[in-house]
Amino acid sequence: MSEAHDLHAVDEISDRIEQLLDALGTSVIPRDFQRMEEVVRLVTELYGAGLERMLDLVRQAAPDLVGRLAADPLVAGLLCVHDIHPEPLEVRVERALDSVRPFLQHHDGDVELLDIDEEAAAVHLRLLGSCDGCPSSSVTLELAVERAIRDAAPEITTIDVEARDATIVPAGASNGGGMPIALGRKPGYDSCPSEVVAVAR
Repeated sequence: MSEAHDLHAVDEISDRIEQLLDALGTSVIPRDFQRMEEVVRLVTELYGAGLERMLDLVRQAAPDLVGRLAADPLVAGLLCVHDIHPEPLEVRVERALDSVRPFLQHHDGDVELLDIDEEAAAVHLRLLGSCDGCPSSSVTLELAVERAIRDAAPEITTIDVEARDATIVPAGASNGGGMPIALGRKPGYDSCPSEVVAVAR
């Protein structure tokens, strides 16, 4: 099974879990639903504790292997879910942006990381060059930057993008001057540049 297929399967499973919980929340007695939520929470904590112990054992026996585990998108996603990823969030976000910079620079653009608000699970970015103000800049973010950030830091749920001349505000702020993009939501577009589609695949 390919890495991309693994990640797609995990996304589908996560989405299905959310759908089932939403459906249960509206169809069962609130007290019973709270018990179900507690079961899910306890199972998640149990698996998280197991993963953390495994990571500690690997760190003791084969320190070099920790980096390889953290670099695997599927494993990294699970480590992030349990808040035990060995690399800082900022490092992972910067690496994600570096991975899409060649595409943006090919179109005379770039992206700058302004701020990360871990508590709000938000990233604040600025588009530079021809990408700033470009009609397809939101498409570029949705299909390239968002995908890269989501794979590297699945705990991030909001991307705030500001114009080049906007005042810098903290990521996730209610008065942000940027354009918030909620990860996972796919807005419709009348047209989509073929280069953007290619980079997102």
